[in-house]
Amino acid sequence: MKSILSTKKLSTIQKDQLLQEGLCVVDYDAIAITFLDFEAPKVIDNAIFTSQQAVRSFLKKSQGVLSIKNCFCVGPKTKSLLEENGLKVIETGQNATELAQNIVKNYKNCIFHYFCGTIRREELPKVLKSEKIGLFEVKTYKTVLKTKKFDQNWDGILFFSPSGVASYISENKDQRNTHAFCIGQTTAASAKKHFKNVVVAPTNTIESVLEKTIEAL
Repeated sequence: MKSILSTKKLSTIQKDQLLQEGLCVVDYDAIAITFLDFEAPKVIDNAIFTSQQAVRSFLKKSQGVLSIKNCFCVGPKTKSLLEENGLKVIETGQNATELAQNIVKNYKNCIFHYFCGTIRREELPKVLKSEKIGLFEVKTYKTVLKTKKFDQNWDGILFFSPSGVASYISENKDQRNTHAFCIGQTTAASAKKHFKNVVVAPTNTIESVLEKTIEAL
């Protein structure tokens, strides 16, 4: 039986999906999230969210005090979380670069508040600032690496963020024969620094990563 490590805790249904395909799975949380206190205008015209954690932090802080007219986000899960909480999403992207390109094309004269973590990728801010689009960054959460040493080799490892890659690789170096299954291009870019075999899920969902894992192994 092939062995899989998930760097994020999976639900019982998700683990059963792998087990039914003859894959043995171990899961743990490679990172922890701490919500931060932050300041923002009470009324925000345009807000950018590239992660669900930023949305959750905003919702915890806002509680009817802060409001957003239009949301721009990355991934279907982030979009769903925003809409489930009554926020209007007018633009989405599969990744931060695609979202930034859509903003440049269609919303160049707008001003944005970017709700993000203390560790965030450079792609989106770099593109918007190069086009002189007004962007205010609001740090809403902190990512803490929960490093752990494993004494076995894995056939596949599931990664859901660049921070998850950094956490795992800090204690586990030799990855020559391991497949890395990644939730998106930014996570894959981090994995490619350490793994020869990197597979990217077609959509930014856990289910898509599982399907790719089953398909490959």
